[in-house]
Amino acid sequence: MPRTAVITGLGATTPIGGTVDELWANAIAGVSGIRRLEDEWVEQYELPARIAGHASTPAAERLTKAETKRMDPSTQFGVVAAREAWEDAGRPEVDPERFGVAFATGIGGVQTLLNGWDTLRERGPRRVLPMSVPMLMPNSVSGTISLDLGARAAARTPVSACASGTEALELALDMIRSGEVDVVVTGGAEAAIHPFTLAAFSSMQALSRRNDEPERASRPYDVDRDGFVMGEGAGALVIESEEHARARGAKIYAVLAGTAVTADAHHITAPDPEGLGATRALRGALKDGGLTAADIVHVNAHATSTPVGDVPEYTALNAALGADLDHVAVSATKSQMGHLLGAAGAVEAVLTVLALHHRQMPATINLENQDPRIPLDVVTTSRSLPEGDIAALSNSFGFGGHNAVAAFRSV
Repeated sequence: MPRTAVITGLGATTPIGGTVDELWANAIAGVSGIRRLEDEWVEQYELPARIAGHASTPAAERLTKAETKRMDPSTQFGVVAAREAWEDAGRPEVDPERFGVAFATGIGGVQTLLNGWDTLRERGPRRVLPMSVPMLMPNSVSGTISLDLGARAAARTPVSACASGTEALELALDMIRSGEVDVVVTGGAEAAIHPFTLAAFSSMQALSRRNDEPERASRPYDVDRDGFVMGEGAGALVIESEEHARARGAKIYAVLAGTAVTADAHHITAPDPEGLGATRALRGALKDGGLTAADIVHVNAHATSTPVGDVPEYTALNAALGADLDHVAVSATKSQMGHLLGAAGAVEAVLTVLALHHRQMPATINLENQDPRIPLDVVTTSRSLPEGDIAALSNSFGFGGHNAVAAFRSV
């Protein structure tokens, strides 16, 4: 029998909270973290999308000046979230060679790369930071967390666009089940709010242009949705073998019961309109976790608020859960935070775990006229989950046709 993996620590820094407690309180209350961008470059480049979800607490406030100078903002967020999760888990005593990291990003050190290129062009090669390469590497976040916490078993970095954070959970689960590690710090981080990325996503017609109403711009499932909103931050979870956690008397939030990843092989950016790959991922996560559709009571959906993305996810949920979907309540928390890209799956996993732990579901805001093609039971005002043994899913789908689903079980 494979070892059971449990969640014993949580950390987060997001547009609606710089800690897990703040994140949870605001997710329940339905607070929006989306604001109009005030940076000079917004006007300079005449960007069509001028809104985003900056982290509510700058990472620099939680790090030393020396740390801030040597880390890209994405790594800064990852370290902040990982440290909080590690403290929350009680800083477990574990053999460093049985302690791993699986921490994801979708883009990595894009700000270091683009700002470094500007420095080279404007000021010459001698002014380029000597730490530029380790700062811009996508694996910088997992490597830095490994160094910071002393994890020597492995430091792995899934890079699968918006599915990255959930793919990290699958890696963590595999590492625990293999028997080679006892503890894994997992999650995802992203900091890609930059004129280039905003311009690129705008050119694809992917971003909302509701610039005059930023708090109302991210509108999953609404007929008036017009694109996603960029966000930034990180989510982190400490995953342990149940045996290790119980031996040290750790608190346990939930069980990471199963995961699955699939590929659409359909289009580099557009999801399969029939949701076939997503359906296989949903079914795979249930099977991997020893669950049935009837066990699922809650889903934290990918739900980006794009016209083409939200419908295939519903199609996949309907195909995978069938008649049991009628008894499932869905939260679309990107409505509050925007889309954190490679960190999205990790932060949404934190919220899914908290939903099971507190028996309470986060709110979905800005749903005023639900798309009739998506007849889901959407949690527009926070509500309770039932008692007893229940399970929930967290979905992530990314450019490249990546599909990743994590299944959690209550304790």
